[in-house]
Amino acid sequence: MAVPKKRTSISKKQIRKNIWKKKGYWAALKAFSLGKSLSTRNSKSFFYPTNN
Repeated sequence: MAVPKKRTSISKKQIRKNIWKKKGYWAALKAFSLGKSLSTRNSKSFFYPTNN
């Protein structure tokens, strides 16, 4: 027979939510950093064609 699960505490729910939010924050920070390095041509891992 199915038994209902216990309720997750509010603090545990907040901890999980903050971890999830922080992952998005770091992904956005990395994307912004990469975009900044590409726009200023300081990136070491991308090839920039020279227009002669």
